[in-house]
Amino acid sequence: MKILYFTKYSRKGASSRLRSYQYIPYLQEDGIEVSVSPLFDDLYLEKLYSCQSVKLSIVKAYMRRVISFFKGFGYECIVIEKELFPYLPALGEFLLKLFGIKYIVDYDDAIFHNYDLSPNPFIRFFLKRKINKVMKWSCCVIVGNEYLGKKAELSGAKRIEYIPTVIDLNRYKVKEEKMDNQSVVVGWIGSQSTLKYLKDKRDILNKLVEKYNIEVHIVGASENLNLYKNEKHIEWSEETEVASILNFDIGIMPLNDTPWEQGKCAYKLIQYMGCGIPVVASPVGANKDVVEDGCSGFLPHTDEEWFQCLENYILNPDLRKTHGSLGRKIVAEKYCLDITSPKILSIFN
Repeated sequence: MKILYFTKYSRKGASSRLRSYQYIPYLQEDGIEVSVSPLFDDLYLEKLYSCQSVKLSIVKAYMRRVISFFKGFGYECIVIEKELFPYLPALGEFLLKLFGIKYIVDYDDAIFHNYDLSPNPFIRFFLKRKINKVMKWSCCVIVGNEYLGKKAELSGAKRIEYIPTVIDLNRYKVKEEKMDNQSVVVGWIGSQSTLKYLKDKRDILNKLVEKYNIEVHIVGASENLNLYKNEKHIEWSEETEVASILNFDIGIMPLNDTPWEQGKCAYKLIQYMGCGIPVVASPVGANKDVVEDGCSGFLPHTDEEWFQCLENYILNPDLRKTHGSLGRKIVAEKYCLDITSPKILSIFN
């Protein structure tokens, strides 16, 4: 079987790396021939992350995809990450349907809200039902959580498969116990675009810094939270991300409770838990599925509860160890490649 992946990004893009690229070796081991055609290349991501203009890069990317699209007619199956052409009508997906070419579409974010909840009235009018059509015309919709699955169901998708965003557990070591004289580290991993959620908890973190002299480690974003010497920024890379997380004692994932966040797949939490680190997270979307509240982590609602949960972990290293161990067990049972790879293979077979 020959499969073509139309990913949104190169391997440097987190969603593409986790939803597509990390499965390719498993597919190839099963005798499936896999090709990948990313929409946006490494240069685009480098410009985007450094706040440079990407307009020309977008034009070039769409031109490359048009060429790659017609080459896709020679494959037995096509996998589309989210959509073929963002912010354009679903003409490409319609042509695949028209010519009887099977395609699978994969979602780990509620990108349909870029259209149906857009502040731009023209986008809402012309594209609000775009993703409904993409889902309906596909032979299978793969979703990362129930919120996205509900959208696929309402769109009339023929087949829906639930596959969360997971980790390769073999890469994730369990955190070693720390010395009593070392500061407790509260950690967060993400990008500049998601740092806004952490900034909402700045006052809580500042109070904890003042009271307990904790450290706050921020992996993947450089903007300062003004926690002074207790704040440490670590550059993200695929090679060093696990080592960075292993320095955490507590992993956090704050979120706002809006339709967009309902579509998120709790990947940060799975990373923390994979290292045996307890978590504190907003009770939003997939976070509620991944974390067993009071067992592998806490799901506080208010800022006061956030402070209390973090303080509880700071003062109780044994509780951190107990919850972290259960979190690792949950990841091994539900949220790792060993569990999801056979599901991906079954879809193609």
